[in-house]
Amino acid sequence: MLTINFHPFQNLETERLLLRRLNIDDINEVLLLRGNPEVMKYVPRPLIKTNEEALAHIALIEDKIENNIGINWAITLKGNPKMIGIMGHYKIQPENYRSEIGYMILPEYNGKGIVTEAVKIVVQYGFEQLQLHSIEAVIDPENIASDKVLQKNGFVKEAHILENDFYDGKFLDTVIYSLLKRNFKK
Repeated sequence: MLTINFHPFQNLETERLLLRRLNIDDINEVLLLRGNPEVMKYVPRPLIKTNEEALAHIALIEDKIENNIGINWAITLKGNPKMIGIMGHYKIQPENYRSEIGYMILPEYNGKGIVTEAVKIVVQYGFEQLQLHSIEAVIDPENIASDKVLQKNGFVKEAHILENDFYDGKFLDTVIYSLLKRNFKK
């Protein structure tokens, strides 16, 4: 079984991006992300509506890092500390050497390749630092943009599960993508 340790916290860098630790200064951006119906369209979770809920979300992320059960980064453009998205390994299964990644970005940054670039470095961290064997992403089948991001990063579709998630009075389908370490290309 894997031993997970996020200490010291590691920032990640790409050509254009710095992925850093979230902090309370990110409250407004967390509220903009998690409170935006368009951003949350494919995420079956309640909208965050208050500063207190945004702070609680930041605290939840921090608690997972402190307890080595999950890690998320604030996505920023190099030279600008403003958070434009969140990405991380949400569900880590040390016994299976597997994690689930998730991500979201402010709408004005869609279509610029930022998520694709960030996924690549977060996946690299998962395989090289965490020593994972596989990484999965669970998405809404209607989320075409996420589908494209995952395929660009070498993920393959493993399953389309019908009506397996009940949220807001409806049964929702999910699609699972995965990437094995041996198939990862930097």
